[in-house]
Amino acid sequence: MGSLTEFVASLPLLWVSVLASLIAGLAAGVGALPILFVNRASRRLQDVLLGGAAGIMLAATCFSLLLPGLQIAAAQSGSVLGGGLLVGVGIITGAVGLWLMHRTLPHEHIVKGQESLAGGMLSAKRIRRIWLFVLAITLHNIPEGLAVGVGVASGDAIAGLAVTFGIFLQNLPEGFVVALAMLPLGWGRLQAILLALATGAVETVGGLIGAGAVTLSGAVLPWALAAAAGAMLFVISHEIIPETHENGHETPATFGLICGFVIMMLLDVVLGVTA
Repeated sequence: MGSLTEFVASLPLLWVSVLASLIAGLAAGVGALPILFVNRASRRLQDVLLGGAAGIMLAATCFSLLLPGLQIAAAQSGSVLGGGLLVGVGIITGAVGLWLMHRTLPHEHIVKGQESLAGGMLSAKRIRRIWLFVLAITLHNIPEGLAVGVGVASGDAIAGLAVTFGIFLQNLPEGFVVALAMLPLGWGRLQAILLALATGAVETVGGLIGAGAVTLSGAVLPWALAAAAGAMLFVISHEIIPETHENGHETPATFGLICGFVIMMLLDVVLGVTA
């Protein structure tokens, strides 16, 4: 273990950030493994799991991105208000950037409605929605990778580790839901797991972009942290929360979000105490 730690520490910060985003993304494949034993899960359970993922993302945004970003921005600008304004602009920029991606790339939110069967086959419309849903998951994994890349490249070991582990945790239920959606299309279990893994691996792209920007200029760091936070907030509000409330499971999904938030908050606290 010591030699592995030394090896990682010897790597340039850029590559450590990319490695961290890759590890976080691999969680989607790990989360898909339960489909080796189950064929389906109730929509209520899926909504609770995704609500928990949203809570983890929200806490990671607050504690691992915004708080360090505000501190760094205040130091750079020389005032708390100036730092707050800088971070605020960064949040809006990140959210608008992801919104523009959503408008440009066709995608679907979590699969909606009842399965439409015809001769034992899923309808073409249903199949299209499932594939667009997979694209949506892939799309919003990019800002998650961005958050990991920026967090690790910031040089703050606590924040970097916390956001990496937090995104790892929230990728677990997403990977499960993606793989589960592919089974009705006739995909084998191993194929579905590999597809879930691929959607998570996209986070490496975001990690490279975020870490690259921070590595090029330390002055970009608070902007990058804020932009990653804004993109994450957009995903939570625009994608996950509306979808987990779509099927009448608002209360369990909301408590799933709260539990996810508390888990991530405690993770930050533990890392801060033990670091």
